[in-house]
Formats: sequence, C-alpha cells, structure tokens
Amino acid sequence: MRICFVTSGSLNDYGEKTERVQADIVCFPFRALGEVSYERELKGETNLFEDVAILSREEKNIAVCGCYTDARGLRRKSVVVAERGRILGVSDMVNRIDGGEYRSGAGIKIFDTKVGKLGIVVAEDLYFPQVLETLSVCGADVALCIFEELNESLEQTLIRAGAFFFGVPVCMCACGYAQAADGSGKLRFSSPESPCIYDLEREQEFHVIETRRRGFYLKRKSDY
Repeated sequence: MRICFVTSGSLNDYGEKTERVQADIVCFPFRALGEVSYERELKGETNLFEDVAILSREEKNIAVCGCYTDARGLRRKSVVVAERGRILGVSDMVNRIDGGEYRSGAGIKIFDTKVGKLGIVVAEDLYFPQVLETLSVCGADVALCIFEELNESLEQTLIRAGAFFFGVPVCMCACGYAQAADGSGKLRFSSPESPCIYDLEREQEFHVIETRRRGFYLKRKSDY
C-alpha cells in the first residue's frame, strides 16, 4: 500500500502539478481544503468535495483530505474520503475538549476500499486511545490520522504507542510533517518533505491473549 503525504499547499496546488507521484492513497491535512459549508455545497455554490472526488478519479486512487465543515453553524473538524471519483463519506472528530470551538461528530468510521480497510482518526481524536482501539477491533488495515500543527514529539509518541497497543499501523499527515509507525510500535517513516511517499506493508498478525481476573461470571440458571 503506497501512501503519498501532501503536507503543504492546497488541494488545487497539488492538482495543478504536471508531475505527480503514483500512489494508492494521497493524504492532505486540514489546510488543503479549508472551510466547507454543507449548505453551500448542496446549493452548488461551492464544489470542494467534488474537487476531492475529481482528484481521486484523475489519480485513479483514494484521496483523504482534512477540512473544517459547517452544518448550519455547527463547525466540526472532518475528513472526506473519495475513491476513483466517488465520495465514500465524511468522518468527524468525535471528541470535543473543554468546550472547544469545534463540535463533536458521531461515529468512528472505517472505509472499505480496493486497497484495504482505512480507519480514519480526525485531529485530536488521536489523544483518545479508544478511537484506535475501536478501529483495530473493527478490522482496519491502517489508521490514517489527519492532523493540524504537531505539538513537538507528543503525537509521534502517541502514534507509536497506539500502533503497539492495538496492533494496527498508524500513519499521520499533518501540516508540514508526515510520519508512520508499525504494529510493533517502531517509527518506520517520517519526513518534512511535500509530497513524500511511504510504502506500507500489510500486517495481519494475531495472537491469543489470556488473562485472569476476579469476578466477572454469570450465574447458571437453576434447573426447572
């Protein structure tokens, strides 16, 4: 699975390049698309989601792009996913911290594509381990985290820990930087270049884990 990270510039800037890198997935951070109003999109006044779909059709791959969505005044951090000209869906950040500017969305999403099951981690959802755990339990082949500005080494530590704890590779596309960790928790890729390429090896290793704990038993029903 070849992933291209475009960590700077807009979606249009990338689309206007005469030479592009061949990849299965191309990822963009939030600045690439900017603000998207659902109302204006439905009225045809803007076509930002369509631009993502067109890019994926022209590249014959999957486009994953961060954006700020506005649904009648409710602003959210979101990620739109398109495959070969078709919008697969939009995933919203599900955790809102201390009444922040951006509202929480509903549901953690995995997109079933031709190259595998893509789990999406939106921005600060990375700070909540249950998000990566849910993606892993539900069978994601890779977790793609679309982020804004990195906070020194915090996010790198979190993607490595999350990949190790839950056994799913984690790739991050942020403003100015891209990085990836494998299921062993090792940092396999990092680069400030834009665009940059990472070839992800599919990991399908499973183990049986046994633990002992007190209680947690069901009483058998008495015979009738």
